Amino acid sequence: MSARKRPPMSLWAVAAPALAVVALALTWGRSVPPGVIVLMTAALAAAVLAAVHHAEVIAHRVGEPFGSLILAVAVTVIEVGLIVMLMAGGGEQSTTLARDTVFAAVMITLNGITGISLLVASLRHRTAIFNPEGTGAALATVATLATLSLVLPNFTASVPGPEFSGAQLVFAAVAALVLYGLYVATQTRRHRDYFLPVTREGGVVSEEDHAEVPSSRRALFSVALLLVALGGVVGLAKGVSPAIESGVAGAGMPHAVVGVVIALLVLLPETIAAVHAARKDRVQTSLNLAIGSAMASIGLTIPAVAVASIWLDGPLLLGLGATHMVLLALTVLVGTLTIVPGRATPLQAGLHLAILAAYLELSVIP
Repeated sequence: MSARKRPPMSLWAVAAPALAVVALALTWGRSVPPGVIVLMTAALAAAVLAAVHHAEVIAHRVGEPFGSLILAVAVTVIEVGLIVMLMAGGGEQSTTLARDTVFAAVMITLNGITGISLLVASLRHRTAIFNPEGTGAALATVATLATLSLVLPNFTASVPGPEFSGAQLVFAAVAALVLYGLYVATQTRRHRDYFLPVTREGGVVSEEDHAEVPSSRRALFSVALLLVALGGVVGLAKGVSPAIESGVAGAGMPHAVVGVVIALLVLLPETIAAVHAARKDRVQTSLNLAIGSAMASIGLTIPAVAVASIWLDGPLLLGLGATHMVLLALTVLVGTLTIVPGRATPLQAGLHLAILAAYLELSVIP
């Protein structure tokens, strides 16, 4: 067994991140014609596929739940950098950019990635099986973070409008970091078994069920290429955003749709990785990716924008509108009822996808 040769790393998985970086360097800060936009989109898609490949290599090496945690945090850290950079550019839209992006990530992950993963697993294996203890704890953490950061600003009285005062923003940022850190400690140390894929008999999936573990050298190489690929994804997403903005404005849709489209692009690596895991009947890995990404988006973005607000001009509007608060409450309620049994059918998947469809429809037609 130990003498088996490990498969060599695919050439495309090395070339795609490099291609994305080259495309980003050649187009950054420039006005590009439609033909170049098409090429940038192709490079972005290749970088997404490469990011998923390298994330799976890393997950093989470190095992769950570390693999899904690494991908979620890597994407979110780069996404936070993009948000702060766009906010620094100023403009009226920057006051709600953090709120709109975080909420889009929460809805896409909790309803889109979760719904697609449950649908794929339940159609392929009749029911989707996962661990309700770990998944329930993760959802409870997301619900708490979302309420403290995105709902409470609507009900405070220190500052008019849906924003925190300075002291309240500091509390929200510290609470986000502490809760996220507590979750990571629970997931990776004290109760790691709650976040491991489970068999249909209820036992933890053995590591022996995995393909051969990559070497440490290959895993480190994949870590570097994953970061390069994700940087290319986020940078190219920003590069094509002017074209997206023009298309959205030309169609008469609200500017918030731009944030939804960019969030969909940035979250593609997690989506593809989650679907791959669901096809292999490792739904817990899919849910770790989905809910973990939502949690990282709130837990890391809110502290980052709280610090950035020190030197950025204009208010930081975090409070959700009434429609979005209803959708958030419905998402948490349906998510709780989905998780409690520890198994799901296509019906539960359809419920989550219906909520995502409602969010997307209301984003286009408020």
